[in-house]
Amino acid sequence: METKKGKLFVISGSSGVGKGTLLKQLVQKNPDLEISISATTRNPRPGEIDGVNYFFITETEFLKEVKNGEFLEWAEFNGNYYGTKQAWVERNLNKGKNLILEIETNGALQIKKKIPDSVLIFILPPSLEELEHRLRGRNTEDEETIQGRLHEVRREIECSKNYDYTVVNDDLDKALKELEKIIKSIIH
Repeated sequence: METKKGKLFVISGSSGVGKGTLLKQLVQKNPDLEISISATTRNPRPGEIDGVNYFFITETEFLKEVKNGEFLEWAEFNGNYYGTKQAWVERNLNKGKNLILEIETNGALQIKKKIPDSVLIFILPPSLEELEHRLRGRNTEDEETIQGRLHEVRREIECSKNYDYTVVNDDLDKALKELEKIIKSIIH
């Protein structure tokens, strides 16, 4: 019997919107979903494992793979490269696995061009005011950084118009149920 091809779900959302918490709970409750593993040139953090958290590769390897067209998407952040390996994604989709990829909007739109049946879901904050409150509540960034993030949020929200679905994270349980409903309607 032929294995049904898996689906690729691309999740994006602004910093502070609660993507990480949502995705952690989503995968815990739904064993038929897996988080996609990205490649990066940054050094592993304590406890991170190659091939589990990321594929840790050198900048030389990464740029060679970019040149060879081996990434569905890639970007540079804070002096490090991050990308999604096309062969790894396709191999897992062909095994029937449903993958979730958490990336920023530019990468998501790159993927949609290469895998048109991928499903783009954007996690929205309840309001810009609430998101600003969350960012300030972290007490981890200075005013300039917060203003930069808020500017980026506005750009990302504008970009979310290109997504298949949006989910407002004003209540974690409600947002999780809505996310599950969208995904289950597509994979079942």
